[in-house]
Amino acid sequence: MISSQLPDDISIISEIVALAEKNPENRISHLQNFAGTYQFRLMYRFFRKYVSRGAGVLDWGVGNGHFSYFLMRSGYNVCGFSFENFPAEVCLSDTHYRFVRGNAMDPVRLPFKDCSFAAVASVGVLEHVKETGGDEVASLGEIARILKPDGVFVCCHLPNRYSLIEALARCFPNKHYHKFRYTKSDIAALVKQSKLQLVETKRYGFLPRNIWQYAPKRLRHTRIFALAWDILDALLAFPFTLLCKNYIFVARKPGKAD
Repeated sequence: MISSQLPDDISIISEIVALAEKNPENRISHLQNFAGTYQFRLMYRFFRKYVSRGAGVLDWGVGNGHFSYFLMRSGYNVCGFSFENFPAEVCLSDTHYRFVRGNAMDPVRLPFKDCSFAAVASVGVLEHVKETGGDEVASLGEIARILKPDGVFVCCHLPNRYSLIEALARCFPNKHYHKFRYTKSDIAALVKQSKLQLVETKRYGFLPRNIWQYAPKRLRHTRIFALAWDILDALLAFPFTLLCKNYIFVARKPGKAD
């Protein structure tokens, strides 16, 4: 069972790395290193800045479950949503966590009532909705519907159109890159069309992260190295912000909270 004491971000990251080591088959092998997972600290800070602990949160497109894990360990009331089965090994054995599987034949509709959540989190999901027959504006409209008044949508890992890492990946066969990429004006337009209000936008991630999954275990598990890589990334992201890999943005639903 999980302790009632809430851990700090580094402790959560350590737990995620340990889970990735234990369950490499669940699409989380790239999380078996601190240099890669330390990038999540920015997401954690953004989320805590805008969403109070204890709030009801939907993890939209739960994927391998690492952000759901952070939410649960940070004291949020979490529901995960995905078209795929949730990897139970990554989820906490906590009866308060709820998982809802969506219908891939209806990729836009969310099976929740109006005004169900105080916040919706998206980590590397919005850029893929067109690939499953969806539409960004329609999906954001659904998210706006299920958000409570004054609720927020926190979107992370949205690919930057001018990302240097993405540009380099497209030059090599068999390297993963994103088909759909965005600018700050694209984000503003999408948010406006979905009747949400853009609150904050930030580019991040100049240095690559996933490469460290192939490093020797001793280096992968060295926190000082991970922190140094994190600091260097933040320093380089300042002058080279246009070339950073990702966006994180926050949008709010107009209205007054209850």
